[in-house]
Amino acid sequence: MNTSYLPSDFLPIVVQFVLAAAFIVGTMIVTHNIGPSRKNKQKDDPFECGIEVVGNARTPISVKYFLVAILFVLFDVEVIFMYPWAVNFKKLGMLGFIEMVLFMALLLAGFFYIIRKGVLKWEE
Repeated sequence: MNTSYLPSDFLPIVVQFVLAAAFIVGTMIVTHNIGPSRKNKQKDDPFECGIEVVGNARTPISVKYFLVAILFVLFDVEVIFMYPWAVNFKKLGMLGFIEMVLFMALLLAGFFYIIRKGVLKWEE
């Protein structure tokens, strides 16, 4: 088995990379040159969900919003760890079951802590 590689062995990869980059750059140049360029006020206005833009985009947002979003991501990611456990449930045996019970207990303790602190209460 040949374990020493020469630079010429990587030539097909380099050629493919160069061709892909050339295709991307070429496509961008061609579409920029042949595409229509019609600028007007209505086209340049930001458009989101059919709602007219009103006010400043820099208005302050409540920290509660970000806290709830972070908590959602945190608990969502923790639940993802349960999927591999469920797939390998029989192989892990009693030790795996005890570890998951401990994991769930810590997860629920954290959940009850944030409920007790009133983090999820939304007051305007």
